[in-house]
Amino acid sequence: MSKRAADQFDEQSSALKAGDRPMVDATPDEVGEFEDEFEDEFESEDEILEAGVDGRPDAEREEEEREAMEVDKETFIPGRTKLAPGETLSPDPSTYDMLHTLSAPWPCLSFDIVRDSLGDNRKTFPATVYAVAGTQAEGSRAKDNELLVLKMSGLSKMERAGEDSDSDSDSDDDMGEPILEHNPQTTRNPPQTLTATMLENSQVLIHDVTTHLASFDVPGTIIPPSASKPLSTLRMHKSEGYALDWSPLQPLGKLLTGDNDGLIYVTSRTEGGGWVTDNRPFSAHTSSVEELQWSPNERNVFASASSDGSVKVWDVRSKSRKPAVDVHISNTDVNVMSWSNQTFHLLATGADDGQWAVWDLRHWKPDVSAPSARISAAPVASFDFHKEPVTSIEWHPTDDSVVAVGSADNTVTLWDLAVELDDEESRQAGMADIPPQLLFVHYMESVKEIHWQAQMPGTLMATGSSGYRYVHIFPSLSFIFHR
Repeated sequence: MSKRAADQFDEQSSALKAGDRPMVDATPDEVGEFEDEFEDEFESEDEILEAGVDGRPDAEREEEEREAMEVDKETFIPGRTKLAPGETLSPDPSTYDMLHTLSAPWPCLSFDIVRDSLGDNRKTFPATVYAVAGTQAEGSRAKDNELLVLKMSGLSKMERAGEDSDSDSDSDDDMGEPILEHNPQTTRNPPQTLTATMLENSQVLIHDVTTHLASFDVPGTIIPPSASKPLSTLRMHKSEGYALDWSPLQPLGKLLTGDNDGLIYVTSRTEGGGWVTDNRPFSAHTSSVEELQWSPNERNVFASASSDGSVKVWDVRSKSRKPAVDVHISNTDVNVMSWSNQTFHLLATGADDGQWAVWDLRHWKPDVSAPSARISAAPVASFDFHKEPVTSIEWHPTDDSVVAVGSADNTVTLWDLAVELDDEESRQAGMADIPPQLLFVHYMESVKEIHWQAQMPGTLMATGSSGYRYVHIFPSLSFIFHR
């Protein structure tokens, strides 16, 4: 659950909100009435109508309004467009079905969405999301770190002008304000939900949060103190680490963990409920292991990404503990990686130079004469749109052409690799600098991690802003840029 810590964190926290609106104050004059700034300029209503509502000719005013509209329509391009002093970005509500922001007590550098029993492919509102998140408290406050078990309910749909909420079949009677419930712990759904957390002291804690999740939906549930204690504490790593992944194909539980020494361990749960770590690490990286991903369809295969610029594919049955495939893909750190759950031979990666790419693993074939030698390969798609490090990347759970990317340039971007547009069409559309595959840009400060809610089509959850403290939950409605 752990990722790199931020340098400074704001210690304030705020309640979950559903979109506060600024209040405009108007100051009355001494007799309690608002002053008419045009009172002395016109003597009759007819004169006011002839000169326009603000005292200027209609043609002059309309021309100014047109110019203002042109400025408002300017496309904001991350890393290229510069904001003027005092200018900030805010989301256009018309581009979202739902957008909610919450604040955790401490920055949550990593989180996961928990699969629930509310059904798949659900599109009704208000929505509910269950999640777990690990906090990263400021240095001296490390003892305050928690594993948060969250239920976010009452997540309402955005209201739009001209839309009759009473006739909206997707809405309930009164959605009210969103509700955040959490069960903290200091340290997958029924029958058991397991979490793994990597600590700064290099230990790995495994918790069973099934009871905590159940308590949200069963009023009066008493959580015994023992339920918040780890099932197991793993101590095989000698340095801090950021990479871990649960196998989707091992029902008992099988965990990958990687550290800054470039070592990768596999820990498995036994039939009796205990945990056993293979003390022979997988070692070939020359720098820290940044990401680990089990294959979605081969239970003995996994991939690793490292700050040494390489991605390696391994088979846990290998006695040599060496990678089956070793590919150098970047001259900078490879921070993140995602294996497609729909097209199993596709792997997406994101690097420190802002570039993200998609690779076809069928092209990663080792030389039979030197099976452990590093090979070279070209991506099937590559994008350098982001100018800051890519901090998170994830394939859409059901669409093998859609990818979500989070970047340190303060944006979450959605991409559709199936879109094609030739250069001439791009120029005619005034989009020469914008890749045609780019569908949507969501702005939030210091994006750290993003995940799709697989049971709610199009819904993303992201951590970022003010020390990675804020969490945004949003499904996109239309794909446009906004400033």
